[in-house]
Amino acid sequence: MINLFSSLALMWASVFHPFYVSVTEVNHNARTQAIEVSCRMFYDDLEHVLNKQYHTRIDIVKPTNRAEVNKLLNDYIHKHLIIKADGKVLSPAFVGYEIQEDGAWSYLEVKGIPKAKKIEVHDDLLYSEHPEQINMIHVTVNGNRQSTKLDNPDADAGFSF
Repeated sequence: MINLFSSLALMWASVFHPFYVSVTEVNHNARTQAIEVSCRMFYDDLEHVLNKQYHTRIDIVKPTNRAEVNKLLNDYIHKHLIIKADGKVLSPAFVGYEIQEDGAWSYLEVKGIPKAKKIEVHDDLLYSEHPEQINMIHVTVNGNRQSTKLDNPDADAGFSF
């Protein structure tokens, strides 16, 4: 009975107090010598920020012009997610995105990175929209995973391996 009450209270609280969280995964793939990046944001928040910042009306879930959505996502992510490997700013190629439940996963990749000892991340995705935005960052190098949480306005994290 207590679990049911706790679940109902949590559901009620989330309806009246929404939360804003993104997750960014940065993975160094030694086999392919690449840094693979994936970002998950609630698609409605992402759609709202794209519509507002680019003064356009897009539908991420059922786009009429997928190439245009890819272009806007690529531009937005490159402005708000900056990754350095061993002090060098990376220029990840936008691979694409997919919708999973209430989230949009965007994928990027940087080839030609044989190793990485230090990864620095600047992540202010969705900060302009939500003062209470939280961005979770997970970085994996050589099978070692490190994580941190950034609370708006904090946007910088460093990881050493």
